[in-house]
Amino acid sequence: MKKLVLVALLVALVAASAAPVAAWDATKQKALGQDKNKMTWYLLDYGKDSDGVPFAISRKYYTNTTIKNETIELLMSKFGISPEVAGSLYFTEYGYEYNKDGSQFALTYLRHYDMLGNEIHGTVYGTDDNPKTFAGIPAGSTPAKGAAYALGKSTTAKKSTGAVPTKKVKAKKK
Repeated sequence: MKKLVLVALLVALVAASAAPVAAWDATKQKALGQDKNKMTWYLLDYGKDSDGVPFAISRKYYTNTTIKNETIELLMSKFGISPEVAGSLYFTEYGYEYNKDGSQFALTYLRHYDMLGNEIHGTVYGTDDNPKTFAGIPAGSTPAKGAAYALGKSTTAKKSTGAVPTKKVKAKKK
């Protein structure tokens, strides 16, 4: 049994080291701490795109098993993902787009990943099937923190201390 565990760990280590290098600027990564559900959040990137539209990318790690299990159940029931694949859920990444003054946001994508950075399921918004919907930003929320950074109005969050996995994840081709 010990050999099997050791082999599994070695395979995981080799797979992780073979993963692509981070596309995120390490100086922009911010540890945002835990939310009210004890989920751990990080801001990976933020700023303005080439058209001047403010954006932010955040990542949520499932540090609350109840919420993780609810998300796994949702992936299986709504999207028909097998229990084995859905059960490998490790983090979810969110893309946010803001209006010019940062008072509203819309999701641009939502993607669920396993521990190795393989996409389990994702949704891209801004299509006919999944339009972007702008809404007000709740104070203190992750989208609010992302907006503050994207618009250059925040310096309060701590820089990441390397706890954020920095490998770039690949989206599944459909």
